[in-house]
Amino acid sequence: MANYYKTTPALSYHLHHPLMERICALKERDYRDKEEYDYAPVDFEDAMDSYERVLEIVGEICGEIIAPNAEGVDHDGPTLAEGRVTYAAGTQQNLDATRQAGLMGMAMPRRYGGLNFPIVPYMMAADMVSSADAGFENLWGLQDCAETLYEFGTPEQHERFIPRVCAGETMSMDLTEPDAGSDLQSVMLRATWSEERGCWLLNGVKRFITNGDADIHLVLARSEEGTRDGRGLSMFIYDKRSGGVIVRRIENKMGIKGSPTCELVYKDAPAELCGSRRLGLIKYVMALMNGARLGIAAQSVGLSQRAYDEAVAYARDRRQFGKAIEHFPAVYDMLSLMKAKLDASRTLLYETARFVDVYKALDDIARERSLTPEERAEQKRYSRLADSLTPLAKGMGSEYANQNTYDCIQIHGGSGFMKEYACERLYRDARITSIYEGTTQLQTVAAIRYVTNGFYAEQLRGYEAECVGDEWQSLKAVLANMAAKYEAAVAKITESQNQELLDFCARRLVEMATVTIMGHLLVRDASAEPALFARSAKVYVRYAAAEVARHEAYIESVTVDDLADHRAVEE
Repeated sequence: MANYYKTTPALSYHLHHPLMERICALKERDYRDKEEYDYAPVDFEDAMDSYERVLEIVGEICGEIIAPNAEGVDHDGPTLAEGRVTYAAGTQQNLDATRQAGLMGMAMPRRYGGLNFPIVPYMMAADMVSSADAGFENLWGLQDCAETLYEFGTPEQHERFIPRVCAGETMSMDLTEPDAGSDLQSVMLRATWSEERGCWLLNGVKRFITNGDADIHLVLARSEEGTRDGRGLSMFIYDKRSGGVIVRRIENKMGIKGSPTCELVYKDAPAELCGSRRLGLIKYVMALMNGARLGIAAQSVGLSQRAYDEAVAYARDRRQFGKAIEHFPAVYDMLSLMKAKLDASRTLLYETARFVDVYKALDDIARERSLTPEERAEQKRYSRLADSLTPLAKGMGSEYANQNTYDCIQIHGGSGFMKEYACERLYRDARITSIYEGTTQLQTVAAIRYVTNGFYAEQLRGYEAECVGDEWQSLKAVLANMAAKYEAAVAKITESQNQELLDFCARRLVEMATVTIMGHLLVRDASAEPALFARSAKVYVRYAAAEVARHEAYIESVTVDDLADHRAVEE
């Protein structure tokens, strides 16, 4: 079977970005672990070689185990008996393989049994796992919850829980409730302190919990009696070994069927506080969600990759009117745009991941010593960059995953509607990516402040100033024109000083910024590695320019008075 890393050269390209040298130096603390751990890198080249070797192992497991199991897992799914979940046989085989390969706790420090990998190679592993089976990524990828535990838990909690995750135990984040979906400040699961038992007791119901029968849970609960907003919520750690939680049901889902999405009943479940009281939603869930959103962006890219691969393979084999359908303009137009959207999603994902890596590493260093003024400035800059790009990577990446899996079925024609072909599973699996961990609409809410405060415009000017080869100057000119249209549209809406009009046009403004940023990143990639990205850069910039023009025309024509036509709902 194919090795998913070796057959996707774009991953190696993004891994070897110039910023990785700074990331590795920060993450490895100038490679001090080499004195204590024989598998720790001794320098930058050794670190990069280590990432490559591990990613090849991930790629091999994806190609030889996870991908071949995907159809069976989708068919069988997990089962529920007496309040406990049993994974499908293929899912268990996948978990065993990743555990045995030491791929749990990838980003955790070596002192806890982790690999101490930066976010970039970890997201690459998630990218590949998602391409093999997006449902399994939901189980394997929840090891990322350990990052929140590491960031906000006590040293004693680190010692007790993180080694278990690195050894292969699973995690979940228990946030949503029947009456609290995206509006997490409405969470009402109760946390009360028991003097008799010397711990917090959790009571209530959680719903739509991915991998809800996990070994270790991060739980958002209401610790402050009498409150009804986010200031009364705290984060707790629940250990399945302690009892007190049962799985009431597994949701019967459209896709990602190998991942058990559960309704949980907490009844005097013992738990311990993670961090400080009252900061559960305001601080900890926001950090947790940002990591999760980056993970969904990687899942979306993996799905786009698999959809493109399946579409190309079918288009080359399927013959109509005496030739392979890949030679028909209607088909190669779709294929080229699928590839362009895939490459655009991936380049934005890893640009964002690099920014996350820098500020997260500096955050961690700040726990050990005071940062220098230069480091504090660097931390602030990259934190803002990461925060601004994460909703774009998740929002647009998930929309492109949906579009690419849709087009994959279309290229298959009637065969794509049949379960004999993987594309119908990919289509079902992709649909959730633009919904969970914050819908595309909520990503717009997160991003719009960077539209109105001019930050995206500032980023675009920075990308415009980057040097590329002469052959790419014409595309840079198109992108500069797109940026000018974007800024004019922003000015028109903000000058109205009408909040409803801004909210109404927010999606279009955010999309204008996103596709222009993606265009710049792809042109940069094409200039550096034309064999991999030249075609996608040309196709994508033409597509993005048309999208910007479409949004510009709409925003230019819309007025406050027009909102009434959209606001009214017919009886």
